[in-house]
Amino acid sequence: MTTTPLSDSTPAEPTGWREANRANWDERVPVHVAGPFYDVPGFVAGRDTLLDFEPAEVGEVDGRTLLHLQCHIGLDTLSWARRGALVTGLDFSAPAVEVARQLAVDIGRPEAEFVTADLYDAVTALGGRTFDTVYTGRGSLCWLPDIDRWARTVAALVRPGGFLYLAEFHPVADLPGEDGRTVEGDYFQRGPIVVDEPGGYAAETSTRSSNLRYQWTHGVGQVVSALVKAGLRLEFLHEHDGGHFRLEPGQGVPLVYTVRATKPTEPASETAA
Repeated sequence: MTTTPLSDSTPAEPTGWREANRANWDERVPVHVAGPFYDVPGFVAGRDTLLDFEPAEVGEVDGRTLLHLQCHIGLDTLSWARRGALVTGLDFSAPAVEVARQLAVDIGRPEAEFVTADLYDAVTALGGRTFDTVYTGRGSLCWLPDIDRWARTVAALVRPGGFLYLAEFHPVADLPGEDGRTVEGDYFQRGPIVVDEPGGYAAETSTRSSNLRYQWTHGVGQVVSALVKAGLRLEFLHEHDGGHFRLEPGQGVPLVYTVRATKPTEPASETAA
């Protein structure tokens, strides 16, 4: 895959990035629904899409409200619903949301709610509601240019006493080449990475008309610092050797990291000068 990294002096939000990414994801939907990577028939038949450590780290969700941001076609969202969570999924791709809604009916969870909206507009789109758990799954943050704005949005969506649970591909896992050991990427690249060619992580070989997409690298320190600055209290940061779509466990690099950060029930008191 050919990528064009732009310098850090490039504006964080190049013109048209959101529209290009939305068009790209809209076209991915039928490919993902029909292809083996997501195995939609297997999911409908009962396959769970969450990683083993996710339910253990989140804890009991039965009867609790859970918001899944950037939910795509809703497989992870509905995996939480099967565990009893009262789920809401949000994604900027209308075709993906339509698939998620149909899948909810197909698996007997018609009460699951799915909303079409850009992540940065989530607070307004959801009418100011807050949730016991805000969940973000693997492969989400790289599509967002402003991680501080993401953290502020998340913090506004978590109810006091609730928490964010983030399970994300570790940015270090993007650095090795195919051998899993040779470093080819730049962990500290902060400008947009522009890709304009066919293909994708789900072995997407079909011809599409919308191949242009923009992505960003956000270091783990950036993400954690943004959450703390947004007023959330870090409970843990865990690194995992597994769960990546490209690299197998045992490559010597962390593949996924998870963060749980709680919203205090009362504002932090100010210390007198």
